[in-house]
Amino acid sequence: MATENKNLSHYDKNSVPNAKDLRFGIVVSEWNENITEGLFSGAYEALIDCGAQAENIERWNVPGSYELTFGCKKMLQTRKVDAVIAIGSVIQGETKHFDFVCSATAQGIKELNIQFDTPVIFCVLTDNNMQQAIERSGGKHGNKGTEAAIAAIKMAVLGK
Repeated sequence: MATENKNLSHYDKNSVPNAKDLRFGIVVSEWNENITEGLFSGAYEALIDCGAQAENIERWNVPGSYELTFGCKKMLQTRKVDAVIAIGSVIQGETKHFDFVCSATAQGIKELNIQFDTPVIFCVLTDNNMQQAIERSGGKHGNKGTEAAIAAIKMAVLGK
């Protein structure tokens, strides 16, 4: 959980396993692209910083956060990856659409983690406004994408 003083980009590299021999999938929502591109950059840079090879990181785009579950499922079914990161951004509007998209996306990613033996990391911002999303995708709170990449590395080696 982020607090006003927490920078999500800080991690102790010595406590993160080396990702040199790991393969990662990243599925990115095109909706709120200015936010999801920042999240992707944070995730990609952290994976590389922790030893992942660029050729072992595959990115797929999907139209929106709601479609992340299907994109991640297809990646799990068709690619040999050690972890998948689902990147999206849903910003509260004036209707209940926000609630339905957030709930369905979270439940969908949870179901993939139950159904498959490969971890799927939830990197979907669910913010009240654009400013909150900016602050968590490379702004004053750092980058949630970085945090997701570290979680992906740690989960990829869990039980190996």
